This record gives sequence, structure tokens and C-alpha cells, in this order.
Amino acid sequence: MSTIADPKAPRAPKARPSRLTTRGNTELYGWVFMRASGVILLVLIFGHLFVNLWLGQGVKAIDFGFVAGKWASPFWQVWDLLMLWLAMIHGTNGVRTIINDYAERDGLRLFLKGLLYLAFIIVVVLGTLVIFTFDPCPTGSPADLLPSFCTA
Repeated sequence: MSTIADPKAPRAPKARPSRLTTRGNTELYGWVFMRASGVILLVLIFGHLFVNLWLGQGVKAIDFGFVAGKWASPFWQVWDLLMLWLAMIHGTNGVRTIINDYAERDGLRLFLKGLLYLAFIIVVVLGTLVIFTFDPCPTGSPADLLPSFCTA
């Protein structure tokens, strides 16, 4: 007769080999990072929303000229870069944890984490390139669409 505690019972969870002994404190550092980055992200996101939506004229004022004017300042480039990088690292770490918890087969877990890391790299690289290579005054553009500092 099998009991619930019997490891051969049909509904017993699969036993995975414990990798915690070889990982060191990686999971602890990930846990601490999630809490710290969450607090920093709250400041960055609400600061972003406050400046873009409340101080200005709201959503109707956000256009190419608004973004160009904002990204002309290194302060806002760094602010948006920090927001992008922290959000992507925070989200990737969270999804990695979910994959580790719910993907039972090692091959599937490896495949899903590979896709996750590929998506992370693509978004971070492209986002960083956009922030730092953004040209607020493209040549040949109509003057009425450009920010005011481009006409001078």
C-alpha cells in the first residue's frame, strides 16, 4: 500500500538533482537584485511618467520633437538607458526563475532559456543603439516636424 509520502506514488513530484550546492550564492544574489532593482525601477518609471505626462501637456505632446528634445540631454539618455537595462535584466531574471520552476525537461528548459537570453540581447542592444544614435535633426526633414533647436 502506498502512502502520500511514498516517493513511488503516482502523484509524487519528480525529484530533481539539487544544483544548489554547486551554484553558491547565485540564487541569493538574484533574489536581492530583484528587490533592489524593483525599487529603483519604481523611481525611474514614475519619474519618467511624471515628466512625460504630468509636467507637460500629457500624451498629446509626445511626438518626435518631444523625444528629440529630451534625448538631446545626456541626463535623459542615461535615465532611459538605466530604465531599459534594469527592466530587461529584472524581467529576464523573473522569467528565468519561472522557466526553472515549470519546465520539467532539461532540454526544454535549455531551449526556453536560450530564447529568453536571445530576446534579452536583441532588445538591449537595439534599445541602447536607438538611445545613443538617435539623430534629433535628420537632414531633409520638414522644419515644422523638427524640434526648435534644429532650426538654429
